[in-house]
Amino acid sequence: MSMLKIPIYRTYLKRPMDLILSLLAIIVLSPVFLVIAILVKTKLGSPILFKQERPGLQEEIFWMYKFRTMTDARDEKGNVLPDYQRLTRFGSLLRATSLDELPELFNIVKGDMSLIGPRPLLVQYLPLYNQQQRRRHEVRPGLSGLAQVNGRNAISWQEKFRLDVEYVDHVCFALDWKIIITTIKSVFLKEGIHQEEQATVQYFAGNSEDV
Repeated sequence: MSMLKIPIYRTYLKRPMDLILSLLAIIVLSPVFLVIAILVKTKLGSPILFKQERPGLQEEIFWMYKFRTMTDARDEKGNVLPDYQRLTRFGSLLRATSLDELPELFNIVKGDMSLIGPRPLLVQYLPLYNQQQRRRHEVRPGLSGLAQVNGRNAISWQEKFRLDVEYVDHVCFALDWKIIITTIKSVFLKEGIHQEEQATVQYFAGNSEDV
């Protein structure tokens, strides 16, 4: 294959950039990690980290880590209460500032994730994607992505998946840095954190028709 046909950035440069920047971020933000860990332990209890299986590159399953934002509160029958009742004010603050996602930097170091790419979603969604939507797994999932800087949780699932696939088709250095810069701006403005009147994003229930 001619070198001109090989996507140089995507093949050779994106992963080293992810590794270097995520390691630098972990070092610089280590005091923030410590403070948040202490506050989570104090206000929400153990465990400090929330972990969940997510599909990554080529749908390979990995454990994704976040700071915990909800309690384990249950009703009188021992059933876990709805998310909106378990999400505390402190947890809402972590989500609004995206500080709950800082542990994903370690997922990037491990190679499970990238700084920029489609967000890793729930494993149970895998059978629900159509063929076009499934293409979102052709790259590593990201800490942020094209959908996150174009509405995040405030846009429809179909629009998210369209943007995810658009990113897959146009991965380049300039696009990644544009998303990184826009993500920082979005975090400060607290844009698109969750859909109106919902503590967490609405579950994807599948496609009524191919999109």
